[in-house]
Amino acid sequence: MNMADAAANTQPINRPAVTLCVILAVIMQALDTTIANVALPYMQGSVSASADQINWVLTSYIVAAAIMTPPSGFLANRLGRKRILMVAVVGFVVASVLCGIAQSLVQIVAFRLLQGFFGAALVPLGQSVLLDIYSVEERGSAMAVFGISVMVGPVLGPVIGGWLTDHYSWRWVFYINVPLGVLAFGGISFFLRETNTSAAAKLDWLGFGSLSLAIAAMQVFLDRGAQLDWFSSFEILIEAVVCASALYIFLVHTFTAKNSFVNPRLFLDRNFSVGVLFIFIVGITYLASLALLTPYLQTLMGYPVVTAGIVMGPRGLGTMTCMFLVGRLIGRIDTRLLLMIGLLLTAWAMYDMTGWNPNVSQWTIAVTGFIQGAGLGFLFVPLTTVTFATLAPEQRADGTGLYNLSRNVGSSVGISVVSYLLTRNNQVNHATIAGHVTAFNHAFDNSIVRQAMSPWTASGRAALDQLIQTQASIISYIDDFKLMMILSLAAIPLVLLLRSAPTSGENDHAMVME
Repeated sequence: MNMADAAANTQPINRPAVTLCVILAVIMQALDTTIANVALPYMQGSVSASADQINWVLTSYIVAAAIMTPPSGFLANRLGRKRILMVAVVGFVVASVLCGIAQSLVQIVAFRLLQGFFGAALVPLGQSVLLDIYSVEERGSAMAVFGISVMVGPVLGPVIGGWLTDHYSWRWVFYINVPLGVLAFGGISFFLRETNTSAAAKLDWLGFGSLSLAIAAMQVFLDRGAQLDWFSSFEILIEAVVCASALYIFLVHTFTAKNSFVNPRLFLDRNFSVGVLFIFIVGITYLASLALLTPYLQTLMGYPVVTAGIVMGPRGLGTMTCMFLVGRLIGRIDTRLLLMIGLLLTAWAMYDMTGWNPNVSQWTIAVTGFIQGAGLGFLFVPLTTVTFATLAPEQRADGTGLYNLSRNVGSSVGISVVSYLLTRNNQVNHATIAGHVTAFNHAFDNSIVRQAMSPWTASGRAALDQLIQTQASIISYIDDFKLMMILSLAAIPLVLLLRSAPTSGENDHAMVME
């Protein structure tokens, strides 16, 4: 680092400005994880793709982001965190514009890959920036703001995407990133100062390559497994073998090499190890419930996409409210107690959802969503704070990469598992209910029932089958909600393994701040 850079680094940090530009970058990336979902049918027609092919628009982004999340720490140490963030923002915006002007399926999938590659570094490096510029006492509030940008993005994504698609075009779900990206780039380039770099840092290509291959194979395996009936498909078998083999090579190499891609000593920190496992479970329960609720409202209850988004809005409100509240409670109340409250609120919301049916009121949906959002608010901020509380500052870039990778993998696993169980249980429940529906059932003694759903006419049998399918779907959703409730309760023992976060900056290096 030259003398000019050294002098610049002694200047006070404009923390509000740095926080704002980092949050803008994170929101931009978080929105794109779900904003394109509702636009898929419109894209499908524009690029002449089948329903199976258009799903690669989502899969390509998820795979690329998952691959590039772990090396974000290395890139920041080697080239400088500010430089990597600037490149990531520019690359993400350019890739977004290219997605918007794409004219074929190949083009849009390729550009979504670019979007994922560039956007992957924004969340972990943004988090590490906030962890560095705020003291231990202030990190709770900083992580509250950061958590809102990460977790509310997937909630707002379908709403914003649906509105843009309805009023303009599906291409605007990508063009919306341009103003956000310009503001984020300007703020990062002007207010954020560069970190120290290490020219001696080298990338462990075997570790990076094997982990990337394992992640990519696992993501495709999870995304396409339900469509292809899992292990009855040769493609799924190949992906499972590739994932297992690459993961084995990565683990062996990590624990035997001197300078491995992932430093195994990170996991000697108990809080970090438990936190990575904890955020994996949070990823499963939060985004998987979102993946279930959207089709529940639109398919079973017949809500338009905008109405469904409005009804789900209180979930985000609950998250934001409790994140700000918890941010002020950090340091005053044991973080483990806050985590316990968060898990219990989440389990309570899931329990309430096990009693739902298509006649449930919008008020009930909104209140339950608020409670679940509040549970996330009590989980995300204290979990992030306590996970990195005892980790050395020089290890935070690598740690945030692994932490966010665990959350992303948990989300993918959760969505795939609940989607598969929903499909399988639908078939099982349909067969079970249909077994009790015969022409001799006394329900057909009612003339109105016999006229509307007569088993002796084609229209009656169709109406009867539709009713059975609806009932089978309701039971299947209840089973999934019950599973996530049990998983939330099962995570409670992890809270007992965490150590309290220190109340002073004993693990931090001295920093110059406002």
